[in-house]
Amino acid sequence: MNRPQYHISTPTPATLRTDVANTARMYNYWLGGKDNFAVDREAAEAIVRVMPEVLDSARANRAFLQRAVRFLAMSGIRQFLDLGTGFPSGSNVHEIAQSVNADARVAYVDNDPVVVSHAIALLAKNSQTHAIGTDFRDPDAVLGQTRDLLDFSKPIAVLFLCSLHLIADDDDPVGVVGQYLKALPAGSYLAISHATNDISPASMRANATEADRRGTTFVPRSRAAIERMFHGTELVDPGLVLVPNWRPDYGDPGPSAGKAWVYGGVALV
Repeated sequence: MNRPQYHISTPTPATLRTDVANTARMYNYWLGGKDNFAVDREAAEAIVRVMPEVLDSARANRAFLQRAVRFLAMSGIRQFLDLGTGFPSGSNVHEIAQSVNADARVAYVDNDPVVVSHAIALLAKNSQTHAIGTDFRDPDAVLGQTRDLLDFSKPIAVLFLCSLHLIADDDDPVGVVGQYLKALPAGSYLAISHATNDISPASMRANATEADRRGTTFVPRSRAAIERMFHGTELVDPGLVLVPNWRPDYGDPGPSAGKAWVYGGVALV
């Protein structure tokens, strides 16, 4: 099949708000990035004040992304659908996947036009990687826009990495994941990382309250609730664990492992 060299679909410019904090840009700030506005930095610092562990959690999740994608690529996966991707940072999904399999294809999906514009600059010369400006809560739209890159008759890794805790219970995150799973052939994988309120409910409650006060959504969930998002698929070893403990490099989760309040897991579909 002949494929376009590059595809980008963007939200309308009217959706760009620089006066309201955005979770993708806040996450970028916590990781030390510069792709954020003053309102994002103010909101991010406010959350650090009520929950300093958010910094350890953001960094540990990024490291989990890198290890999980490398595992998937080395397991033979050559197609990746990254939902709620956030801003490009060091060792992005396409860079890791394509370092293992040069022909790996990656579709990034995000509804923030600033994120999408950065993807344009990053991916302009990469014919194997697309960026889609769509809300992942609309699986029909996402799947329709990614079929010119991804072959849904062959295994695909679907990634929800610290994105499902950014949607409310009313948006039915378990159901959203289920709709994507229905589109996947056997041999595909599902990777999820998600903030948890199991370890420090009071700190997570303060985090969520601060996020709500500033117009963003943050819903930490229990391990049991996160496990339901896998829909009974087969979790690979070591299962659903705090992300520093998921196949850590050299077997060492690091000195800040106890401060990373995010569960992560990878499952065979």
